[in-house]
Amino acid sequence: MESELKDLKPKPTSQQQQAIDEGSTKDDRPLLKPDDHSSNPNAKSAANIEELEKKYAAYVRRDVYGTLGCGELPWTEKILLGIALVTLVPIRVVLGLSLMVFYYMICKVCTLFSAPHREEEQEDYAHMGGWRRTVIVQSGRFLSRVMLFLLGFYWIKETYRIPDADGNLNTETESKDTSEEPERPGVIVSNHVSYLDILYHMSSSFPSFVAKRSVAKLPLVGLISKCLGCVYVQRESKSSDFKGVSGVVTERVQEAHRNKSAPIMMLFPEGTTTNGDYLLPFKTGAFLPKAPVLPVILRYPYQRLSPAWDSISGVRHVIFLLCQFVNYLEVTWLPVYYPSQQEKDDPKLYADNVRKLMAHEGNLILSDIGLPEKRIYHAALNGFFCQQ
Repeated sequence: MESELKDLKPKPTSQQQQAIDEGSTKDDRPLLKPDDHSSNPNAKSAANIEELEKKYAAYVRRDVYGTLGCGELPWTEKILLGIALVTLVPIRVVLGLSLMVFYYMICKVCTLFSAPHREEEQEDYAHMGGWRRTVIVQSGRFLSRVMLFLLGFYWIKETYRIPDADGNLNTETESKDTSEEPERPGVIVSNHVSYLDILYHMSSSFPSFVAKRSVAKLPLVGLISKCLGCVYVQRESKSSDFKGVSGVVTERVQEAHRNKSAPIMMLFPEGTTTNGDYLLPFKTGAFLPKAPVLPVILRYPYQRLSPAWDSISGVRHVIFLLCQFVNYLEVTWLPVYYPSQQEKDDPKLYADNVRKLMAHEGNLILSDIGLPEKRIYHAALNGFFCQQ
C-alpha cells in the first residue's frame, strides 16, 4: 500500500525542477543590488565632499594642498617643502620674532610714563599725540612691510581707482592722491581673506581693528594692539552701562571722520574669511555711523599654496606659508564712498551697495552664506576625514 502511495506522489517536470533550482539559487542572492557608493566608502565620501564644495563654495580650498591642507602632494612639492623646512623656515621664524620683539621695544619706550586713553572698558595708546605717536605709526608701518617681505611678498601691486568725468571707475593709477577728497572717511572696509590682511593694512594706513579682549593680555601682541587702538570685544560683559562693541565702533568711526588726527578704523564687514573669490553678506557695523567709507579689495594670486586662511588649521597654514619662496598680493583701492541720505537712513542698504560695488570692481562672486554655514562645512569636513 505504501509503495502504491509513493507511486501516486506527483513528480516534478523538468521545467518545474529547473524553476525550483533557480529559486533556490536566487534565495541566496540579495534582493537589492548594492549601490556603487555604499560598496565603496571612498567614492561615497568623495561624492559627499563634492556636494559640500558646491554648497559652500566660498570656503573651498583649490590649491595644490587640497581640502584641509591634507591633499596628496606630488613628489616635486614634497621635495620643495623638505628643502624649505630646513633652510627657509628657520630663517623666517627667527627674523620674524626678532622684528616683533624690536617693535614691541619701540612701543614700550614710546608708552613709558604715559597713561593709556580709557573709555568704558577700552584702553589704547592710539590717541597719544606728539613725536611718540609719530614714531609708533611710522615704525609700525615700515616693520609691517618688512614682515610681509620676509614672508615672501616682495612685490605688492597696488591700484587706485579714480572716477572719470562720467563718474565711472575706469581710470587706474599706481599713486595715491587724496587732495580732492572733501571729507575724510571714518572707516576702511575690506574683504577678508587671511590673517595677512592685517599686516598689509598696518603697513598702508596703520588703522585700529576689532579684536578679542584676550588679545590685550597676550605677551608682545597685547601692547602692540593697544598702540594700534584696537577695540576689544568683551561678550561676557553684562553691565547695564556697557555700550557694546557696536557702540564703541560707531563713536570711533565718527571721531575719525571728524578729526584727522584720530586713528582711523579698519573693519572686515564679512565677519570671517573666504577663499578670496567670493564676497559674503556685509554686517552693518561699519555703516551705522553714516560716515563715508573707503573700500579696499585684496586678492592673493597663487600657484601652489593659497594664502587664504580657510578650511585649514592655523598651524598647518603658517608652516606651508613659510615654505613658500614667493607670495603675491594685489590691492585695489576704490574712491571714498559717500552715502546718500537714503543710505544714511538705511544702513543695510548702505552696506549692500558698497558690497555690490566691491564685487563688481574686484571681480568677486556674491555669496549668501555666512559664518554659521562655514562652521557646518568645517564640521562636515572634519567628520569625513576622521572616519578615514
